[in-house]
Amino acid sequence: MKLAEALQERADLNRRIADLRSRLTDNALVQEGERPAEDPAELMAELDRCVAALEERIARINLVNCRTWAGGKTLTELLARRDCLTVQIGAYRDLLSTASQTARRARGTEIKVLSTVNVAQLQKQVDAMSHELRTLDNTIQQANWTTEM
Repeated sequence: MKLAEALQERADLNRRIADLRSRLTDNALVQEGERPAEDPAELMAELDRCVAALEERIARINLVNCRTWAGGKTLTELLARRDCLTVQIGAYRDLLSTASQTARRARGTEIKVLSTVNVAQLQKQVDAMSHELRTLDNTIQQANWTTEM
């Protein structure tokens, strides 16, 4: 099995667990004298099986990520960089969105609002980080489809 397939299975398990959580909540209470649409005990047993399978899958994926090298770093290091770049880009884009707003003044006596950052320069930084993120993600995806579990 390729690493990418294991990642897809992990995503499927996460979706299944979310579905089971919802179904458990939907069947947690019934009107007196009524029966739930599904047996909560059966749903809980299935949830427990899915969580155990997810735990095993995550552990195996993490071990493979630690042992697999791509672009001179382990997949774990590449994933950490990707996650951090995503956070950084998001914060910078929020800053850009706010700093790019132009304030309209009806009269010259109203308060003038100015940007505290160089919007053009910051946009270039975000573009460069976005390019790095795309390249990094391509490297990770390639490794995912060529690495055996």
